[in-house]
Amino acid sequence: MTERLLQFIWQFQYFNRHDLIVNDGAVLQILHPGKYNTNQGPDFLEASIKIDNTTLVGNIELHINTSDWHKHGHHTDRNYKNVILHVVWRHDDGPQPATVPLLDLEHRVSSLLLNQYEDWMQQSSFVPCAPAVTAVNELVWLAWRERLLAERLQRKSNHVLLLLQRNQYHWEETCWQLLAKNFGMSVNAEAFENIACSLPVSLLAKHKHQPIVLEALLMGQAGLLEGQFTEAYPKLLQREYRFHQHKYKLAKPAVSVYSLRMRPAAFPGIRLAQLAILVHQSVHLFASIKESSAVKQVMKQLNVTANDYWHYHYQLDTPAGYKIKKLGSSMVNNIVINTVAPLLFAYGLYHKEQSMKEKALQWLAQTAPEKNNITNGWQQMGISNKDACHSQALIELKTQYCDHKKCLDCAVGNALLKRSV
Repeated sequence: MTERLLQFIWQFQYFNRHDLIVNDGAVLQILHPGKYNTNQGPDFLEASIKIDNTTLVGNIELHINTSDWHKHGHHTDRNYKNVILHVVWRHDDGPQPATVPLLDLEHRVSSLLLNQYEDWMQQSSFVPCAPAVTAVNELVWLAWRERLLAERLQRKSNHVLLLLQRNQYHWEETCWQLLAKNFGMSVNAEAFENIACSLPVSLLAKHKHQPIVLEALLMGQAGLLEGQFTEAYPKLLQREYRFHQHKYKLAKPAVSVYSLRMRPAAFPGIRLAQLAILVHQSVHLFASIKESSAVKQVMKQLNVTANDYWHYHYQLDTPAGYKIKKLGSSMVNNIVINTVAPLLFAYGLYHKEQSMKEKALQWLAQTAPEKNNITNGWQQMGISNKDACHSQALIELKTQYCDHKKCLDCAVGNALLKRSV
């Protein structure tokens, strides 16, 4: 038994409620179990119970053992003065406040529920409830996916708003840094974000019509223009970078970009070249995203192609077979999911514009779902992944709930445990 499991059992009243008797022999009726409290203080607030013929309204505190009341220092804590019932799993004859009735539940809970929970806690499968997950009603899944998506967008929005604060509430600057981070993918995300921070949008705007200069600035700040080159184009980028680095007194960020275990089309040089073209072709990118009426407009704007040099290269000064280096629909979808939608949602939160939050949700629903180890794992169990709303919810469920075995806080886990009561 854990305290969180005991709280879950009490919250949903998953125990035998017939003939309840408190420690002094009085009859107990539970009129309302109270509101689960995730902050400091008693576990459940605003509860209502009846002891014999007296109705009490107040808070309820739960412990594994009776003695935990004193061990946790509640006897000297003013926050616990309005506790009307002390619920424990096991009455171990520990010190108990004389004015607070005591109820123990050890022999009132279904062994099926306890065994099911224990089995989940011991599981090493993709998700603890894997064998039974498809038995959950689709209506439960529908409501839970909506909640998970909202939680994920809220978490991502919090990151956007922190970055916005760092950027003196400059939305275009924030958009630029988040886009650059997304272009770096997981391997180079931090490096690309640092590169973007070293090249503010005001500087890039001065060279908007000079794509070679933009590319030189990005490549140089990434440390890709060091050493000796044999081809003319890398030499040109190197000269441009040295000139503008001196002109703007650019401090090169201490970053390292990597190509290891990465598809050649996603090598950092190609991604930076594509990012340079995006800056070259865009005017006030965040404003453009915000004012777009359809996600397809944004996708078209994002689907840039690196200049001709890169059609014959994956790395500077290293010729390769011909292949057009277009960003591609998969990467564009990734940017919509992980940068555009969170930006719009955060903007809606900050300015209290519901229409922006709704646009973020609509665009996700119109975007293809992510295909990765997590979404593939869910699909192998028969869970649908129809669009980006689905995939974001499933990723949130896996990373924030299943991986931490927070089954008691999960609607799917709740539904399955309820069946065992």
